[in-house]
Amino acid sequence: MRETVTSTHCPYCALQCGMNLTPAADGRTVEVSERVDFPVNRGALCGKGRTAPAVLSSAVRLTSPLVRSAAGTLEPASWEEALDRIAEGIGGARAEHGADAVGVFGGGGLTNEKAYALGKFARVVLGTSQIDYNGRFCMSSAAAAGGRAFGLDRGLPFPLEDIPRTGCVILVGSNPAETMPPALRYFTELKENGGTLIVVDPRRTRTAEQADLHLAPRPGTDLALALGLLHLVVAEGRTDEEYIRERTAGWEDTRAAAMAHWPEYVERITGVPVPQLREAVRMFCEPEHAMVLTARGPEQQSKGTDTVSAWINLALATGRPGRPLSGYGCLTGQGNGQGGREHGQKADQLPGYRKLTDPAARAHVAQVWDVDPDSLPGPGRSAYELLDALGTDIRALLLMGSNPVVSAPRAAHVEERIRSLDFLAVCDVVLSETAELADVVLPVTQWAEETGTTTNLEGRVLLRRRAITPPTGVRSDLEVLHELAARLGGEGSPEKRFPADPEEVFEELRRASEGGPADYSGITYRRLAEENGVFWPCPSPGAAAEATVHPGTPRLFLDRFATEDGRARFVPVSHRAVAEEPDEEYPVLLTTGRVVAQYQSGAQTRRVDELNTAAPGPFVELHPRLARRIGAAEGEPVAVVSRRGRAVAPARITTSIRPDTVFMPFHWAGEGRANTLTNPALDPTSRMPEFKACAVRLEAVRP
Repeated sequence: MRETVTSTHCPYCALQCGMNLTPAADGRTVEVSERVDFPVNRGALCGKGRTAPAVLSSAVRLTSPLVRSAAGTLEPASWEEALDRIAEGIGGARAEHGADAVGVFGGGGLTNEKAYALGKFARVVLGTSQIDYNGRFCMSSAAAAGGRAFGLDRGLPFPLEDIPRTGCVILVGSNPAETMPPALRYFTELKENGGTLIVVDPRRTRTAEQADLHLAPRPGTDLALALGLLHLVVAEGRTDEEYIRERTAGWEDTRAAAMAHWPEYVERITGVPVPQLREAVRMFCEPEHAMVLTARGPEQQSKGTDTVSAWINLALATGRPGRPLSGYGCLTGQGNGQGGREHGQKADQLPGYRKLTDPAARAHVAQVWDVDPDSLPGPGRSAYELLDALGTDIRALLLMGSNPVVSAPRAAHVEERIRSLDFLAVCDVVLSETAELADVVLPVTQWAEETGTTTNLEGRVLLRRRAITPPTGVRSDLEVLHELAARLGGEGSPEKRFPADPEEVFEELRRASEGGPADYSGITYRRLAEENGVFWPCPSPGAAAEATVHPGTPRLFLDRFATEDGRARFVPVSHRAVAEEPDEEYPVLLTTGRVVAQYQSGAQTRRVDELNTAAPGPFVELHPRLARRIGAAEGEPVAVVSRRGRAVAPARITTSIRPDTVFMPFHWAGEGRANTLTNPALDPTSRMPEFKACAVRLEAVRP
């Protein structure tokens, strides 16, 4: 029998690397091989991508619904019983306490179809405003800053292929060598082509080791660093005055704010020496083309939006955005972090990246959904605020594709709030730490078992294809919403508004997004299959231009920005401290991040033997000077204590980190859970928690 090879995409990060899948001999899993025709990774895969089929195994994944018994344990149940229990739990909370007593929490790994259907389900069937998703924890600050500067947020406004052809890249708070390894080749090729790489990171990461210049600021001071660089750009006469005059607005106030951050002052705040600041400005300004790319480092702060704005201001002042091989971009993290925030599972948005508060947007989407615009609830709580309200204002929660018991800040408190719910339903592939607390757990299909679209960090919409049949007892999230709509939606066959076929859902998404900032109306499954993805915006040609197909938009802003007058906006910002500065009791700063062999909360990757061998557990990275001060030894347990809790993990002693800083990866639950410690202080604009800086003390753990 001839083997069937399916061309598809990796289930993990926002690169959405192309891969080929061949059914294994047992027919229950797949084998991965290179797919060299996909331009993003050109065949390269990291360890997570290569081992992704391991999670398809019935030995590690859920294959039956689970319902909490009278004895308090999760027991196998039929789908009918499980769905009825969810309808009873959610319906009871809604009847007793009102629609907003029901919350919905989504994930940045859900396909566009699922994210769209989940947002529609929350607002049309449940009538709740209380919906958000874990993407709020990833790139919301960059989205907010990009929106107010350019009038539009798309992670990268240009393809990755432009990076090797620019002259200099400033990479801020990103470690692609570990978080998205196939992307590192773009920076390697940049250097091979004569360009330069500047990495901004408190740690000397694997990526920083590749840099021509590594700036190691104190955590939480990226804003001051960007302002100091802009000060030098102005003082040295390196601004692009013609560009500023013709393509921007708001420069004078921004210039004044930057001039208040002179180099010596910035050195005192950041710890970055003035000569390094001057060298960075020289490297960035001398080439004709240059880029600034940010990631979670500057974004996951209580001032993350302003921090990203400061880096955008630097790019604007030097005339980079909207020009070929130049600009500002955000390296989105989660697999569908871009599409996940475009189509309605975010608290303040409707499909097509429309604002929920815009009457015209509400009218358009309501027409597609065949509901009264006035029936759509307004914006609800952001992700952490929603989790913090569990058990009080919110009594029941439907959660899809997220594990906040591990991934949320102040995680012990979030776990307590989840435990206090009257009812919790979780849809997931595996029994995550959050699913273990649920009243009902539904086993759902995953990447190789379903078809759907994702949108990668470039804004390239992609088609993931089903390669194998899911195990008996497993259904898709779309089927779940279809069934719950029938049980909770009242009269009029509401389940018909929630088809289980992903292409049918996508066709409706196209209509809902039409005319919006993220316009997918000209994209079809057929085009995605034939063209290796299509960049949004891609409007429909309409009836008057049937012969014309929009090619998609790989590069944004070349002619004008997406503001009313076509000009980019400078946003004046000033340095301010992190929400929780070190003091005598908590004298050290903790920053968190990822390691190459694990992904996000680790719910899936921690079930893969090869990945666990490479990264078996949490650790505390600290400088030898700090280790000597507390009496810590390599490999011995160290307690890290913040105002929110205590975590214990083995010491990893290295000179690659600042002496005033410690680092912990956040992939693990239990005693080494890094997010037990982190501060939920929120950015006032993006509502992003401050994962990247909180005050802690360290204690060597004695036997």
